[in-house]
Amino acid sequence: MAGCTGLAGGLSVAQAPGAGRARALMDQRREGLWRLFTWAGVRTLLDGRREWLCVPVAACLAVLGESVLPLFGGAVAVPLVRHRLRERMRRSERERAADAVAALCGALVGELRAGREPGQALLAAARNVDALGSTESAVLAAARFGGDVPTALRQASAGPGFDGLAGVAACWRVAVDGGAGLVAGLTRLESALRGEKRRREELRAQLAGAWSTVVVLALLPVLGLGLGAALGADPLRVLLHSPGGLVCLVTGGFLEAAGVFWASRIVRAGEAA
Repeated sequence: MAGCTGLAGGLSVAQAPGAGRARALMDQRREGLWRLFTWAGVRTLLDGRREWLCVPVAACLAVLGESVLPLFGGAVAVPLVRHRLRERMRRSERERAADAVAALCGALVGELRAGREPGQALLAAARNVDALGSTESAVLAAARFGGDVPTALRQASAGPGFDGLAGVAACWRVAVDGGAGLVAGLTRLESALRGEKRRREELRAQLAGAWSTVVVLALLPVLGLGLGAALGADPLRVLLHSPGGLVCLVTGGFLEAAGVFWASRIVRAGEAA
């Protein structure tokens, strides 16, 4: 009995590290599942795929209305929402790139005033500001080894939002060829880029009311359905299971899409102007 007890104790001690690792692994998996079901986990899971939220919404409407028509609507909505989200992402990337170019001009002016040579100043400024896009290596190589920096900057300005780099290239070319002050040109360019950012923010603030109108116009049908359900009617069944309801659904959907498109076009025309 003593021998068996000792053997059992030895086996339990030998298996303890493996059991501890197994428990730790299970705890990590449990914690990962818990994080997945939190709001942050849902946002992480849907990062870059938010348009697929149309599918569960359409599925809920299909279950509530006992029809497959909402599923077709959800399938049509997915590419439209994806296009809209990608357009907004591209606009945000352009604005971040423009802000980075303005910051690069400020950092470059600071390095030049500190007494650095233009090439070394560009290397030091680009180290702290990501404003050269995918052509950063080519621009930095030209600055480090005495290459054609203006040409490299002009090539980098072809990227979305990096238009200000063409101005940096022009200032650099004038300073190298004509002996003009690079600091003065970059200072004026930075001021112009900052001013453009302020005008963009002011215009966005002025158009906030117009965009609110567009959102309200888009949500009116949803509010109408909710009001009908609150009054005791069954709007989904009427719209999805009766000829008159189907006609109203198609006509109302077309008019709603046309109204949202027209209002968005008016607001975008104001932004473009």
